Amino acid sequence: MPGYDIQKLRNIAIIAHGGAGKTSLTEAILFNAGAIDRLGSVESGNTTTDYEPEEIARKISVSSSLACCEYNGHKLNIIDTPGFINFLEDTRGCLRVCDGAVLIVSALSGVKAETEKIWKYACEFEIPRIVFINKMDKENANFYRAIGELEKSFDTEAIPLNLPIGEGPAFKGLVDLIKLRAYVYENSKTLESPLPSIPEIEVYRKKLVEKIAEANDTLLEKYLEKGDLSPEDLLNGIREGSLTRRFIPVICGSAVKNIGVRELMDTVLLCLPSPLDMARIVPIKGRSPKDGKEILKKPSPDEPLSAYVFKTISDPYAGKLTFFRVYSGTLKADSTVLNTVTNTKERVGQVFYVIGKKQIPAGVIGAGDMGVTAKLKDTSTGDTLSDESSPIVFEKVKFADPILSYAIAPKSKGDEEKVSAGLQRILEEDPTLRFHRDDETKEMIISGMGQVHIEVALEKLKRKYGVEVTLKTPKIPYRETIKTSARAQGKYKKQSGGRGQYGDCWLELEPLARNGGYEFVDKIVGGVIPRQYIPAVEKGVIEAMHEGVLAGYPMVDIRVTLYDGSYHSVDSSELAFKIAGSLAFKKAAQEARPVLLEPIMKVEVIVPDDTLGAVIGDLNARRGKVQGVEPQAGGNQKILALVPMAEMLTYANQLQSITSARGLYSMEFSHYDEVPTHIAQKIIQERQAAKKAEHE
Repeated sequence: MPGYDIQKLRNIAIIAHGGAGKTSLTEAILFNAGAIDRLGSVESGNTTTDYEPEEIARKISVSSSLACCEYNGHKLNIIDTPGFINFLEDTRGCLRVCDGAVLIVSALSGVKAETEKIWKYACEFEIPRIVFINKMDKENANFYRAIGELEKSFDTEAIPLNLPIGEGPAFKGLVDLIKLRAYVYENSKTLESPLPSIPEIEVYRKKLVEKIAEANDTLLEKYLEKGDLSPEDLLNGIREGSLTRRFIPVICGSAVKNIGVRELMDTVLLCLPSPLDMARIVPIKGRSPKDGKEILKKPSPDEPLSAYVFKTISDPYAGKLTFFRVYSGTLKADSTVLNTVTNTKERVGQVFYVIGKKQIPAGVIGAGDMGVTAKLKDTSTGDTLSDESSPIVFEKVKFADPILSYAIAPKSKGDEEKVSAGLQRILEEDPTLRFHRDDETKEMIISGMGQVHIEVALEKLKRKYGVEVTLKTPKIPYRETIKTSARAQGKYKKQSGGRGQYGDCWLELEPLARNGGYEFVDKIVGGVIPRQYIPAVEKGVIEAMHEGVLAGYPMVDIRVTLYDGSYHSVDSSELAFKIAGSLAFKKAAQEARPVLLEPIMKVEVIVPDDTLGAVIGDLNARRGKVQGVEPQAGGNQKILALVPMAEMLTYANQLQSITSARGLYSMEFSHYDEVPTHIAQKIIQERQAAKKAEHE
């Protein structure tokens, strides 16, 4: 791909809720630009950017994909992002390196909860955006309803640059509000036609002109004098208004039928910023890895190299692919760079442009551009690559924590290490996935952003690394505690010829406030227990606390006081006092009204108004305590609740069902609380039965 002027570079993300048509639009853009020679479709599973088997099977994007093309003397780097709720954090990570975004709003479904979440991500990075109202050819398409939803949901002014001629099956063309011309589409040809008699043309043309005039005194004077503005004045005003985010330019069409896509591409060049423009809007900031001082970079090839890694793909055959954006300087093939996060040098081999999975050798990637390199050893998503003589660290995107966890076990015995190794590679390319071994439950736990997220990860594990696992609900990390004080003696005496064993101690147990942890108080006086044996008593107490007295769960929030005891000058030992401490603790705990505790989660749920009652009812049925409801933009409500973790294991699927996939939720650990007696009895019985089965 030939060199380019940085002012003629556009780094854009295609963003929307799932099913709005992002991949179809990306495909049409690449086709129109001549980067691909056939127009693939999601239904046929042959698009450029949805090439993973998991995406083809599900007909959704599960991972962002980069493609590039040239159009009208400009280079476009396009990131086709996921819109399904489980994969939105990937979209957020990619917006970090984009200068602009095309938000697709479906003319059928309008603005959805995912759309609002993605809009917030774009606001977080201060990215100018334009809107493409897609699917105008579908039954029940409604352009004007979509415009209304857009303005209401995002509290912004939407300024259409064109209007549809007809809607649904009658959709056949567009009216250009800047040039005041009409175009109809027949058999893949664009034909100019007389301006149709549509009352909205005058309304929206006037709105467009007035919005541009009011932002500029010179244009306002022209408008008041002539009653209109020239197409050139309008174009300049539209660009300025878009870059300053005073309004959102809107284009409509059909990605699948390739109607309105060229108009959208022209609007991208007009309304979205180059890397130079974006650096004026949001300066390129980083910090020195040496002293933490702020460093500003210019998007110039003459500056020292600085690049940010925004995506990693791990493949057992091709190795690791690292996707990066160069913010300053140039990244050349066969060069050495510094990873300023890990403080290691990396040898860069070839550098490529990519169009989906197709790699195009580039030789050099310049300031403002995006590219890929292979087989970097110590570089991960979020790392910074820079010139060794001018190190800088860019701030990483902080991804949300997973919301759903499963315990996994290999289907074939002995495959534990293969599971662990394969998942570690998959984790390299997905920062929102987590995997660990639970020391308490001895289970392998995988956590993700939802059911589909975890399923996709395990499908990749099978496809790439040849290992299958079974999923099961993870064990809840229950705890035990006591409700009253109690005292007990622990005496261990053993004589079997020769030297015996003797340890004797008295313990008092008292409940502490929730989250009080554990305290050990030594009140031994007069040497009734020698000093060297007191740590052994505490060790026995700690071991007994870890085993629990009800269902084998660790005990918490207890003060243990050692206040009396006796010893034998010959037979006493650390082992004897450790056993005595354990015995005394177990006896006292049994008498101190032991109870089971469960983890309580702080939950935030965002739902449409029309499902609020059903969602609250479901949370109540899960033993949740609703703490409040707060109105949100776009006709949504945020529910704040405290819900037991045990009741949230299947919540992701239920919320999708209740809200028709329009609800979002997040949760974090809040505190432990007592399990209701009837539920505790069932948990204890199941735990005891499981232990019995293990020993048989």
